[in-house]
Amino acid sequence: MSEIPSSPALPVAAPSAAGWSRDDFMTLTKARLSALVVVTTAAGYALSPTGEFFSWGMVHTIFGTTLTAFGAAVFNQLMEIEPDAKMHRTAGRPLPSHRVAPVGAFLLGWVLCAVGIMHLGVKVNAESSALAALTLVTYLFIYTPMKLRSTMNTLVGAVSGAIPPVIGWVAAAGPHGIRPGLLNWAAFVQPQALFLFALLFLWQLPHFLAINWMYREEYIRGGFIMWSNDDPTGAKTARLALQWTLPMLGLCVWPPLAGFTHFWFIPPALAATLYLIRLVLVFRRTHDRADARKLFFATLIYLPVMLIALLATAR
Repeated sequence: MSEIPSSPALPVAAPSAAGWSRDDFMTLTKARLSALVVVTTAAGYALSPTGEFFSWGMVHTIFGTTLTAFGAAVFNQLMEIEPDAKMHRTAGRPLPSHRVAPVGAFLLGWVLCAVGIMHLGVKVNAESSALAALTLVTYLFIYTPMKLRSTMNTLVGAVSGAIPPVIGWVAAAGPHGIRPGLLNWAAFVQPQALFLFALLFLWQLPHFLAINWMYREEYIRGGFIMWSNDDPTGAKTARLALQWTLPMLGLCVWPPLAGFTHFWFIPPALAATLYLIRLVLVFRRTHDRADARKLFFATLIYLPVMLIALLATAR
C-alpha cells in the first residue's frame, strides 16, 4: 500500500448557537442517498400485482422506509466520526466538524429508526418491518465495522442496499397477507423479489468500485479497507468491475423468462447493460480517472432505466 502524505489540519467549525441547520439535517440523514431507497422501494411496491401505485399503502411504505434509512445514515455517521474527520470530502459533515453534538444525533437516529420500523409494522405489515430491521442491522452492525477491517465490506454493503425494493414488494401484499404471529415467508422468495434484490446487488458493485477508485487516497486516509486501496493503476478495480458487470447480462432476460414482464423488456435492458460493459472495458484499457467517473455516472442512469423498463413491460 502506497503512503499517503499527511495533510494539514482540516478546519473545524464552531458549534452553531442557532442549533441545527437544514443542511446539517440533510447531511446527517444522507437525504440524497436516501432518495435512492425511496425510488427502489416504490418500484418494488409498484411491480407487485397487488400493489396500487398511488395508494395509502405505498405512502405508508415509503414513509416508514425513508425514516429508517434516515436513521441508519445518522448512526453510520456517529460510528465514523473519526474516519470522516480525516477525509477532506467528509470532514465538513456536522459531527466531525462539531456543529452537531453526538448525543443529539444519537437521539435523532434512534427516533427515526424506531418510528420508521414501528410505522411499517403497524401501518403496512410485519414482513416490511422485519426487512427494514434486517437492513438496519446489516448496515450498522456488519457493514460499517467491516469497512475498517475487510474488503468484503463492499459485498455486505451491497446486500443491505439491495433489500429496499424487496421491502416495497412484500409491503404491497398489505396486512391481509399475514397469518397471526407469523411472517409470510413465501413473499420473500417470489421471482420478482429475487430479481429486484439481484438487480440492486449487482448494480451497486460497479457503482461503488468506481467511487472507491476515484477517492482511493481519501479512503486510505480515513482508514477504510477497500478493494481499490492497493490498486494505484486501476487495473484491479477495472477487473473487478467487469467481473460484477458481466452477470448483469442475465438480468436482461430473467424477467421475461420468469413471466413477470413482456419480452419488450429485453431491448432497453440489454442496451443499457452493454453500454455499462463498454464503459468498464474503456476504463480497463485506459485506467483513467475521467473514465472511472463516466462509469460512475452511467451507473446512476442505468438503474432508473432498468426500473422504468421493468414497470413499463410488467405483466
